[in-house]
Amino acid sequence: MSDLNLDQLLSQAHAQNDYDPLINLIPYAKLLGIECLRLGDDMVFRLPANKDNIGNPILPAIHGGVIAGLMEQAAMLHLLMFMGTPHLPKIIDFSIDYLRAGHYRDTYAQCQVWRQGRRVANVAITAWQAKQTEPIATARAHFKVDEP
Repeated sequence: MSDLNLDQLLSQAHAQNDYDPLINLIPYAKLLGIECLRLGDDMVFRLPANKDNIGNPILPAIHGGVIAGLMEQAAMLHLLMFMGTPHLPKIIDFSIDYLRAGHYRDTYAQCQVWRQGRRVANVAITAWQAKQTEPIATARAHFKVDEP
């Protein structure tokens, strides 16, 4: 997809508060079923409960890789939506801390850009389920944000 088309999609998404076309550009985000909710200036990413995402059927709990995937994709989408350049950021590294089990229910993620330079952006991601004050995981990601 050209930068011009991505820029148009991004402008439309912000204007209509509908981010599904952007999410659909990223096959893994689409596969997971990630949704985006804009709350004022904040973005909250939602992973609806899905039996295909269960890793431990005894609890049942969401697979850790799915939680990490939600958080990584949320950070990438957050940067795309707010960094002001019309291209997808490229992941450099990702580090996650699992804090408690992610039970079979909707999961949410929110991102905070700690630093964005010309070439690299550092993002903190928090994932929770029942209460935002009780995260199930936190992560840090670095992305290459300059044009390829």
